[in-house]
Amino acid sequence: MKHLAQSLLALLAAFMIAFSLCGCGRSESTAQPENDKRQNQTKAVKVSVEEITPVPMRDILVLPGDTKPWQDVLVAADKAGRLDFIGPSEGDTVEKGDLLAKIEVAELKAALDRAEAAFKLADDLYRRRLNLFERKIINTEELERSQTERTLAKGDLRQAQVEYDRGFVRAPIHGVVNQLFVDEGEFIDRGKPVVDLVNVDKIEINVNVPELDVKYIKVMQKTMVKIDAFPDRLLTGIIDFVAYKADPATKTFPVKILVDNPGHDIRPGMIARAAFLRRVIPDALAIPLFALVDKGGERIVFVEKDGVAHARTVSIGVIEEDRVQITNGLEAGDRLIVKGQTEVEEGMRVAVP
Repeated sequence: MKHLAQSLLALLAAFMIAFSLCGCGRSESTAQPENDKRQNQTKAVKVSVEEITPVPMRDILVLPGDTKPWQDVLVAADKAGRLDFIGPSEGDTVEKGDLLAKIEVAELKAALDRAEAAFKLADDLYRRRLNLFERKIINTEELERSQTERTLAKGDLRQAQVEYDRGFVRAPIHGVVNQLFVDEGEFIDRGKPVVDLVNVDKIEINVNVPELDVKYIKVMQKTMVKIDAFPDRLLTGIIDFVAYKADPATKTFPVKILVDNPGHDIRPGMIARAAFLRRVIPDALAIPLFALVDKGGERIVFVEKDGVAHARTVSIGVIEEDRVQITNGLEAGDRLIVKGQTEVEEGMRVAVP
């Protein structure tokens, strides 16, 4: 019996030891996740912040436009006939008054010579009769008749000169021959185009300004211009014209801008973009565009206060380059999160280096 009691005691002791070991194992496995949870709750997200201060911002309106030559003249024939001569070729530069083409003038030259001879005869006759009148050899009536004949002859001479000059097609402006419409020896009717002449020393840029913005634009106002073909070049233009009447179809006002083009590398037909300064906001609350976060269609920013991130719904105003004006939702002195803003939520702890 004594031996049996000792065996039971030993078995009971082994059971108690095993139960104790199992209980300890469960305690350790339960405590570890709770410790991890507490550590996760206290872990802060590293962010960078920028203190908001009022700064000046420019309210700039950017509009697309098309480029045209400063002067574009379609030179037409002033008389019908065969083209005896064509001077410049396409691409040549001509000066104002240069001969572009000559339309058969032999017949007109003969008429001009006759008119010149008739005027010379009438003029000589008038001078002789004037001498006789002064010597009281002829009366006033004969002198006046001679004077009238001289005046008529002079008119005929002027008319003949005009008709003769119509056979010579001359450049009305300084420019470049953009296109020739005829060949030498070809017959041409009066009014038909001979040469397309363009002046690209300056380029005209045409833009359409909305009715709400036209009040900010004045003639002789400077404006910045960029040409899509030359993205690295910033040009200065002068507003040459602001329409007084809106386009009935678009309800916009045509505006013309002139830009110097000394190298002639800006060509008509290129796409341009003009920037108009509408106003300057002296104390705008401006933030980087990338600080905005889209949350279900709402514009959200995060600010840091006492190590905690707070979400703010904001309204935006003017955009200038990579910064945007905040009109509602932020105040001067707020610490805006500008790095890590996409990784935080309302109430999360954050760490600022």
